[in-house]
Amino acid sequence: QVQLVESGGGLVQAGGSLNLSCAASGVNLNYYPIAWFRQAPGKERELVSCISNDNVYTYYADSMKGRFTISRDNAKRTVHLQMNNLKPEDTAGYYCAAPKSFIVGTMCQDYNYNYWGQGTQVTVSS
Repeated sequence: QVQLVESGGGLVQAGGSLNLSCAASGVNLNYYPIAWFRQAPGKERELVSCISNDNVYTYYADSMKGRFTISRDNAKRTVHLQMNNLKPEDTAGYYCAAPKSFIVGTMCQDYNYNYWGQGTQVTVSS
């Protein structure tokens, strides 16, 4: 059974940094892209960033480019999201996700993500 567990969230002032982690079990990360999503109260869930199974390709939503960095360590079954220069509008629950299967030629942002962690809260004060 696939399990994803996020950690690293917290309260930080604007301009600060946080490093989120996603620990995976029950899945060989060598075969799957991993994505980070976020959802703020009253807003739709949005894709923040994702990374290909082989660590070659990364995707960032426009508002995260230059501030967030996604990385993965397949041997340790972890994916990280380094978030710098945080803004109050980054306040949300952050979730990592994995798909059910690997599809050749599909970019990570085009997958349907089926497995989700419980999320970690990020709060940025102004």
